[in-house]
Amino acid sequence: MGVRKALYCVSLSAHSEAGSDRIKQKKQRHLILLVSILVVTGVIILVTIAVVQNRSLPQKLKYGIVLDAGSSHTALYIYQWPAEKKNDTGLVKQLKSCKVKGAGISSYWVDVKQAGLSLKQCLDDAKEEVPEKQHHETPVYLGATAGMRLLRLQNQSQSDQILHSVEEFIKSYPFNFQGARIITGQDEGAFGWITINYLMGNFLQDSTGENPQTLGAMDLGGASTQITFVPDGKIESEESLLHFRLYGKNYDMYTHSYLCYGKDQALKLLLEKLKVTGDGTIFNPCFNKEYTRFINMTTFYNSPCASGLHNPTHQTVRLIGTGNSDQCTNYIKSIFNFTSCTWRSCSFNGVYQPQVQGEFGAFSAFYFVMNFFKLVDEGPHDLDKVEKTVDEFCSRPWAEVKSKHKIEERYLSEYCFSGHYILVLLENGYNFTSSNWNTIKFMKKIKGSDAGWTLGYMLNLTNMIPAELPYSRPLTHASYMTVMVIFSIFLFILLLVGFLIFRKKLCRPLKKI
Repeated sequence: MGVRKALYCVSLSAHSEAGSDRIKQKKQRHLILLVSILVVTGVIILVTIAVVQNRSLPQKLKYGIVLDAGSSHTALYIYQWPAEKKNDTGLVKQLKSCKVKGAGISSYWVDVKQAGLSLKQCLDDAKEEVPEKQHHETPVYLGATAGMRLLRLQNQSQSDQILHSVEEFIKSYPFNFQGARIITGQDEGAFGWITINYLMGNFLQDSTGENPQTLGAMDLGGASTQITFVPDGKIESEESLLHFRLYGKNYDMYTHSYLCYGKDQALKLLLEKLKVTGDGTIFNPCFNKEYTRFINMTTFYNSPCASGLHNPTHQTVRLIGTGNSDQCTNYIKSIFNFTSCTWRSCSFNGVYQPQVQGEFGAFSAFYFVMNFFKLVDEGPHDLDKVEKTVDEFCSRPWAEVKSKHKIEERYLSEYCFSGHYILVLLENGYNFTSSNWNTIKFMKKIKGSDAGWTLGYMLNLTNMIPAELPYSRPLTHASYMTVMVIFSIFLFILLLVGFLIFRKKLCRPLKKI
């Protein structure tokens, strides 16, 4: 009986120990599972924080639209820049451009409603290009240049009506229209200077003390031409002095705009100097030999620039080209006054101009004409080569020129005149010589943006647009590093606990019965 009781006690004890082991094993499994879940959760949280913190932030972008209403055509430019600004100036780049079909808005004085309607296609393109949710905050500016300046001189009522027509049409679009105005020649020159120096990166160079070197700017349109640069010494004429502050630096620049000395108006000035024969013929040495054109004098000279022929003897004249470069140059020089000057130095017509210095960017018609003569690429080309190239082209008969170049006759016929006119303007007008001719760079685009006044205009206007705070990351760098360290330590402890539990389970000694 005692033996049986002893055996029963041993059996009961063994059963009790086995049950206790199962409970311990179950607790260990639960603990290991819990640790595993915590480890996985911690890893997921750690990775999520790292991904969210280090993901690429969306950039806040703003848009602006500028319409350049020139004398011969209108162009629309869409600009884009980040909402956060550098040194209070937006980093503006050209997104897209659109050339309006037809002539400039100043030509619609007969039917002013068409001036606004002519902008429809380009404004529709802008409506598609700019995100819809930003239409209401996208500013639109229209700047009219020399063509409208001339029309205002001739008939202010007509120019006001055209601007009103343009304003009412643009207002029908969902943009933030800021108005249409006729910009001054000084503005046109100064904003062109800003454009090319901005695109060349001259405003962003590191500089202590003096401002970085800048490019001068020369613009040639249909009705006016502008020259702008920063001279070494003091600018004597207050009328030619402009002050700008860009990217934290101050600039005092010389600028002057010459109304009536754009390419198209200068041709009218030239034709005033040529005699009309009794049968209504003008022999023009600035057109290729045997070229013929009939000119309606009323429409052709409908400009304040050509004041001498407002009442011509012949309503229609026949122009015949003779292709004589020497005569052409002399006649072109006659439309300038190079002798009158009350300053230390002048350009022409008694206008003050410091001596040109440094490098210059020449754009608009300067570029297009020189590009036609293939004097833009593989340059710079010296002055002698430029003169010989223009002379050689002008000496060719019109039939040969027409067969060789597939260009619209209106433009092709005037390249002889345009080439000589640019040479006289730059050499005798702006005082460039063979020694500094190579400082002129003829340019159309820089880094994808057109050289011209509109980008500089938009760049200046962004100074008036408040900067917005950029998108920020969820955590500061210090907070992010603190969270990462804490979670990493926590994961290390969990892994260490899990390892110790698992090791204890594997190393548990067997019980003897």
